Amino acid sequence: MAQDFSDVKVERVSAGHVFTEGPVWSRDQFLLFSDVPANKILKLDAKGTTVYRENSSGTNGNTFDAQGRLLSCESRTRRVVRTEKNGTITVLAEKFEGKRFNAPNDIVARKDGHIYFTDPAFGNQADTRDMDFYGVYHLLPAKGTAAPEIELLAKPAGRPNGIALSPNGRILYVANSDDRNVRAYDLDSKGAATNERVVVEKIEGVPDGMKVDEKGNLYVTAKALYVYSPKGALLTTIEIPETPANVSFGDGDYSTLYVTGRTSVYRIRLKVKGSAQYPLEPTN
Repeated sequence: MAQDFSDVKVERVSAGHVFTEGPVWSRDQFLLFSDVPANKILKLDAKGTTVYRENSSGTNGNTFDAQGRLLSCESRTRRVVRTEKNGTITVLAEKFEGKRFNAPNDIVARKDGHIYFTDPAFGNQADTRDMDFYGVYHLLPAKGTAAPEIELLAKPAGRPNGIALSPNGRILYVANSDDRNVRAYDLDSKGAATNERVVVEKIEGVPDGMKVDEKGNLYVTAKALYVYSPKGALLTTIEIPETPANVSFGDGDYSTLYVTGRTSVYRIRLKVKGSAQYPLEPTN
């Protein structure tokens, strides 16, 4: 049965920001999102929008791991960090082969502990980078207190941006802002990637963040919000009042799509649930 996107309504739920990015829904029933130029991570719940973290080091993309710990891409410090349950920050990755990353952008975590992130360079980030390439990276599950092993998964000519996983965690999707497409990689049980291919082509606008629903459909932000089938067929286009940058499923039933769009955050109720890569139930 085809997915029903009729009667979709776009509602603004937070406004007055500079450039919103990195939305992620917490199992404790609130949304976190970044305001990158303002150097903050913000929290949206039933009471409104408040500051979750000041001085966020230019955090862009966010996600949670299976233990409910926040994983963030810090563009200014060029590193990937984890917020522990006691609030302390653990650096997961800041260099590859002795060189600092360009500006980690977006991130996704698989239930078994494998983490993937993109490392492009936009604007003045390109003037200060140590790397002579853009990368998609894989962090293997850490053993004990040791830092996770870092693997270069792909080195595309264009800049990789948004990143997402299929519902079963066996396909990794990466949006490429320069090539205007989405690539897919097959992942094995050890998190290794093979069979690189293009699944979505000729996206209108600059592809940015994306998410996947429980049926495997891709929600890609660019000039508008585009929804594609797992085979890359365009299912629908959802116009957002401001150019969207990223998306996240949320709310108690995981059937609300939150969209970060420049100065605002928007909410869209759907008739499908998001693909959950970590447990959504609150933990005691």
